[in-house]
Amino acid sequence: MSNPMRPSRAALPAAALTGALLLAGCSHSAGTESPGSTSAKVNPSAAATPSWAPVTGTPQVIPAVREFHRAEGRGWRPSKGARVVVPAGKRSNVADEAALMARDLGLTVVYGDEPVRPGDIEVKLSGKNGGKQGNNLPVQGAADEAYTLTAKGTRLTLTAPTDAGIFYATRTVKQAVRAAGGLPEGTVQDRPDRPQRGMSLDNARKPFTEAWIEARLREIADLKLNQFQLHFSDDQGFRIQSDTHPEVVSADHLTKAQVRRIIALARSLHISVVPELDSPGHLGAVLAHHQDLLLHRASGSVVPGAIDISNPKAGPLIDSLLREMSQLFTNPKGAPAYWHLGGDEYQALMSSSPSTTYPQLARAARQKFGSNGTIEDLATGWLNDRQKTVEGQGKNRIEAWNDGFFSSPAISADKNRTVAYWTGKEVGKRPPEAFLREGRDVLNFNDEYLYYVLGQPNQFTYPTGERIYRDWTPKVIRGTRAVNVPASMTGPDRIPGARFAIWCDRSQAQTAPQVAAGIRMPLAALAQKTWAPGKPALSWTAFTALAKKAGLSG
Repeated sequence: MSNPMRPSRAALPAAALTGALLLAGCSHSAGTESPGSTSAKVNPSAAATPSWAPVTGTPQVIPAVREFHRAEGRGWRPSKGARVVVPAGKRSNVADEAALMARDLGLTVVYGDEPVRPGDIEVKLSGKNGGKQGNNLPVQGAADEAYTLTAKGTRLTLTAPTDAGIFYATRTVKQAVRAAGGLPEGTVQDRPDRPQRGMSLDNARKPFTEAWIEARLREIADLKLNQFQLHFSDDQGFRIQSDTHPEVVSADHLTKAQVRRIIALARSLHISVVPELDSPGHLGAVLAHHQDLLLHRASGSVVPGAIDISNPKAGPLIDSLLREMSQLFTNPKGAPAYWHLGGDEYQALMSSSPSTTYPQLARAARQKFGSNGTIEDLATGWLNDRQKTVEGQGKNRIEAWNDGFFSSPAISADKNRTVAYWTGKEVGKRPPEAFLREGRDVLNFNDEYLYYVLGQPNQFTYPTGERIYRDWTPKVIRGTRAVNVPASMTGPDRIPGARFAIWCDRSQAQTAPQVAAGIRMPLAALAQKTWAPGKPALSWTAFTALAKKAGLSG
């Protein structure tokens, strides 16, 4: 395969500076102010008031801001001598966000008790709890991602209750400068609709380089997407270094040092990494070195990629990998800590007669769950046990694919597991409505709109940004129609958002640069539809033109 080098970014000439700030552990709490207050001195006579042509219209950004209150004035543009002012100091929670924005715009940063001069940007946390949650922590919900941005009297002020909100304010400024030269006079009050917005990457079937992944992280961060799921194990490869089971690791893989750098970059961009080690299916790369655990049919033939969950050695093998990888994908204490269990396409349950085809599984189910125990019960118990393993490592936001929630008469899937709903074509065909009515949260991976499958096998077609932009919403979980449940079940608390998934079934169908180009506009459309509810104000033509001006479309 061909993997691109890290793209050069003229607007980001000193990326190492942000890394240095993060590695220094800027975890001291920032001083905070109530919204609208000025924590730094305003000294109009300290510098000449810059002059520029007024910035008109509304802020030009993707996703569109939720609210803009226009005021009379010239707005704000970057100008010679303008600075980013951080009253709380260089050890505050927002110091790294301010430094990144300064590099984006070619400005300097000053810290502490500095006057806010004409043309400057002031960055500060607001509210009673601002700055007390720690630096670059995953947020608890969409309310923690809100921000206010005010252009007034040639100055710009960014305020938010958390550094995540400040980060999104800086992304708005960056895009608005690229697209329109600056921000119009007035106040932006912005916040996301759905708390989970992201991208999922199949790095198992097709290995992508650290540089490629980091470039995508920067791109989705500019779109205010906040999750990156990494599917690193499948039949075609196990793509992360393992010290406990080095035999399972593919030749082309990410080292643990590379993964740590990816995680550190993601955290600095306020992106949560969601690791996925799929089981009990999609384990071909692991089982190639543990063939005694392969699932066999009654005929004696082997089921590729499927582990025999009746074998007492199966659970310990996968648990050892789960524990090792959980310790690699670390999370700050008390913060949301994600893990995806997989659970999809277990071939034993895709048979017309599972108990006849796999009698050893049927026997194990009866031994464990009584005379009426089923293979579905056994598979549910398998995922419940794997969930206990990762929860024991501190993971507290657990997911599995919807076809990993089996109809099990003797045992239920753990109640704290989110349904990652991707298809209605699987065996069992449980609709998303059924999961919502039983009280589960359902994350939208609708394969009709959000599945980018290399080579377009099995009637998949490459999704377009235009189709997502025009027809899809987070409520369209399966097929092309919104779920048929009461509105109380479709809010952000029950359908927390969506991820756009890249699957590499035919890994050579596209090069890594082609994948990067193909996913840009679908991701921009997803960002718009998960950030701001309702029909977008721009036409698709205008949206694509804005993406180009803002530097989001390659």
